[in-house]
Amino acid sequence: MARYLVTGASGFIGSNLSVLISQKNEVVGLCNSTPGSKDNLRDFKGKFIPGDIRNHDYASLGKFDAIFHQAAITDTTVTDSKLMYSTNVEAFLKILEFAKSTGCRKVAYASSAATYGKGKVPMSEKDTPAPANIYGESKVEMEKTAARFCEKNPEMSVVGLRYFNVYGPREVHKMHAASMVYQLYSQIASGKAPRVFKWGDQFRDFIYVKDVVLANLKALEFSERGAFAFNVGTGIPTSFNKVIEALNGALGASKPTEYFDNPYSFYQDQTQADMAYSQKVLKFRCQFTPDAGIRDYAAILKSASVPI
Repeated sequence: MARYLVTGASGFIGSNLSVLISQKNEVVGLCNSTPGSKDNLRDFKGKFIPGDIRNHDYASLGKFDAIFHQAAITDTTVTDSKLMYSTNVEAFLKILEFAKSTGCRKVAYASSAATYGKGKVPMSEKDTPAPANIYGESKVEMEKTAARFCEKNPEMSVVGLRYFNVYGPREVHKMHAASMVYQLYSQIASGKAPRVFKWGDQFRDFIYVKDVVLANLKALEFSERGAFAFNVGTGIPTSFNKVIEALNGALGASKPTEYFDNPYSFYQDQTQADMAYSQKVLKFRCQFTPDAGIRDYAAILKSASVPI
């Protein structure tokens, strides 16, 4: 039986990954429970350890076959650059050093489409990073840290996954930072009109969390050594109007959309992943189209006895 460490295990993506892989493997989940939700781990069959990734005693955890590093500050409104850097970059280096010291050669970690900022679409791994906030800057630094580390330790395989706009079960604890799919579902399900910036034609590359988990499993299977970064999206641009259309269809609703002015000059009007490199090298392909994923998620939310 393989043994894995998942950081951010009670968070959104971390919990989805932890619950799945703990069905057939020994899994240790590490997370500061404050940003995550222990309810997310009610089906988790591994061992959960509360801890701060910045100063945890990793040596006490033993050896692992691979590490899935999902923990990070993901709130893009955080402006404390020192906190962002210590949590997202310095803690990541500690995890890489821990992996090396225990003979663990595989680390898969959460990078982000925020590395592209307001770049042109579709966004390719070949593009020069242009982050628009300190969160995006921290993810660029994580990728640079991985590259430097692998230059010194060529036996390592460190895979960064540039998540695009992830939505799905176990995100409700994120509240205002939960996906627009969840926000719009909540509005429509409660009988309110969905509200988006004028005129709803801004688009995102929405990817279902079940496919993000699949991307992590593909990173685990990936055999090449060195530092890599791959896009994790659908490659399909989906407007907010399309999301609302899919949710209305799933919920049998028909309230007209309320459009309002966008007050943010830095707002990103569009994201879309170029998936060619990811499909060719990582062998990752989404199992859900945005429409299918949104409908699946809406069905799960409708049937849930408690918010998920």
